[in-house]
Amino acid sequence: MNDDQRGPFTAPIDSATSDTHHHEAAILNDIVADEASAELQLMLAGGSPMQRMLLKASAGAGKSYALKRLVVEAAQHARCRRVAITAFTNKQVRPLAIALGQSLGRDRVALLSGRDSFADVPQEVHDAATVVTQAKQLPHDVQVVIATVAKLGAFGEARRIRDQLGAAFDGTSAFDVLFVDEAWQIAHHLFDKIAKVAPRVVGVGDVGQLPPLEIGENPWRGDPGFNPYRAWPTDFDGDAETWSRELPTVWRPAAGHLALWRAFYPEWASLDCVAAPGDRTIDLGTMEEDAAVVWSQVGSGVPTLLEVGGLPDPEAPDVDLPLMLFAEQLLDQFFEHRAGLVSATYDMDVPGRPTGAWETTHAHGDHENPLVTILATRNQSVDDATDVVERLRERHGLTDRDVIASTVDSWQGQTNGITIAIHPLNGASQLDAFNSAFGRLAVACTRATHGLLMLARPGLDALLEDAPARPGTPFGEPGTRQLPRQTHQRILATFARGAIDVSENA
Repeated sequence: MNDDQRGPFTAPIDSATSDTHHHEAAILNDIVADEASAELQLMLAGGSPMQRMLLKASAGAGKSYALKRLVVEAAQHARCRRVAITAFTNKQVRPLAIALGQSLGRDRVALLSGRDSFADVPQEVHDAATVVTQAKQLPHDVQVVIATVAKLGAFGEARRIRDQLGAAFDGTSAFDVLFVDEAWQIAHHLFDKIAKVAPRVVGVGDVGQLPPLEIGENPWRGDPGFNPYRAWPTDFDGDAETWSRELPTVWRPAAGHLALWRAFYPEWASLDCVAAPGDRTIDLGTMEEDAAVVWSQVGSGVPTLLEVGGLPDPEAPDVDLPLMLFAEQLLDQFFEHRAGLVSATYDMDVPGRPTGAWETTHAHGDHENPLVTILATRNQSVDDATDVVERLRERHGLTDRDVIASTVDSWQGQTNGITIAIHPLNGASQLDAFNSAFGRLAVACTRATHGLLMLARPGLDALLEDAPARPGTPFGEPGTRQLPRQTHQRILATFARGAIDVSENA
């Protein structure tokens, strides 16, 4: 053990932090939201040359609050009759319908659902907004229409909406503003189908999410600078008619995760964290000895990588049942000894200001987000994780609010207390387009509010030292966004590192 080692774990090489927390950090996002609000008002009034607005967020920055505010203010503007909101999936548009229906009133907000998905719309969505399957069913006085990109971009749908509701303020379009949630998930060729439904577009989203589609080469032969499969906002970087800003503060992570967050957004001018050191911890309950050492490190708020040696051979590099069973043992200890997540509470009236009170969340409670989420990259590996979850639920009487398993791709946009993830490079012999994808690793690392435990077999450092050099384009579109080995090393430098040998002779 070297001098930087704390117990069996070494401290991160990069532990960059910030002196800006609590309300001082939260207000930085408010400032950008105020600027966006003022610019949107000018755009609607005809006093700004801007046609597009891009509000960039890192994971857990609270972009949904900014989006909701902009939609409500646009709907109340004298020169705005109607706005549209779109996103890629149903699970994204439905919460928007609830939030905006509660703010503006059920009769002013409509969700335009597909026929096949109508039966799956939760009752709380029906309670908050008008839900229809055809444009001709939209109430004539509706101000906000919400639909997936596929629904809104269906052939003739914008015309049918305009025929039903009349033209927007400009006299020709169906809507005055088109809002795009999680804009960086939507491919250019899909956006092109909806781009003309309104003269102004506001895109909000996390630039670190998985790109719409990962492909090896640009398939667009006519123009090498255009790729219809990349995220549409990338086409407007530096555009003279596009107003673009970053939300510089994150709400989700513990303070010790800030260096990791910054590693995924290195080009940003600044990135601060609302949570201060000590605001998020893990109460170990009655836990003792080996498991307590691991969970204590995870609860420190610093992202943790544990390399596990001495396991039976895996089925494949990214399908590792023995490693998943090791995660099950750790979680058995967590739930058996009634560990909990401890959080400082913040003022409802002054965002980010501590009240001096604390709350502890245990299993079997009514918490909104899962306490623990197990993430893996391959479906077969997630099948193994799902089996682990089912056994844990049966042994400890748990629910899907307590522990859940998912693919990384499916879990983007979600939040949980603790993430246990299998590192995408686990067992790999080289970096390829799948295991070194920027967005896949970013999503795996940025879901947790309290702790991140990344598991892998020994050998990550050797892989990154010996792997053949390959180009990486994490921010340079067009093309795929793949991480070169140097970027992987920079990200790993933000983790506390530990190693364990679980073989019988260890």
